[in-house]
Amino acid sequence: MSPTYKRWYDHDPLLLEVIELLKNYQKELRAQAEIFLAKIEEKVSKETIEKFYQMTKETNANNRWYDKDPVISRTVEILRIVPPEAQKICAENFIRTLKELGIEYESPNKDNK
Repeated sequence: MSPTYKRWYDHDPLLLEVIELLKNYQKELRAQAEIFLAKIEEKVSKETIEKFYQMTKETNANNRWYDKDPVISRTVEILRIVPPEAQKICAENFIRTLKELGIEYESPNKDNK
């Protein structure tokens, strides 16, 4: 029997880690989230991202922790809808960039690796 996941990011420990980092370090990671969005916009377009964001934005938005900041909100929503392979690449890039920036944190998943 396969495990039941409560949240869309629970299936991947690295993705879970990135979401937790975004949640706990929103101010520190906002610039990284902006870079992530800019890279996505280069691949498609800003208008496409905005249209897609508006379509996928849930009606109960503003009740979630990430809806307080539009950059973090868009980042999380895009991470939510991209294929699992892209989620993994994005998660790896976030973690690598954190290390490069010298942001110290303790992984919430250190026992799961």
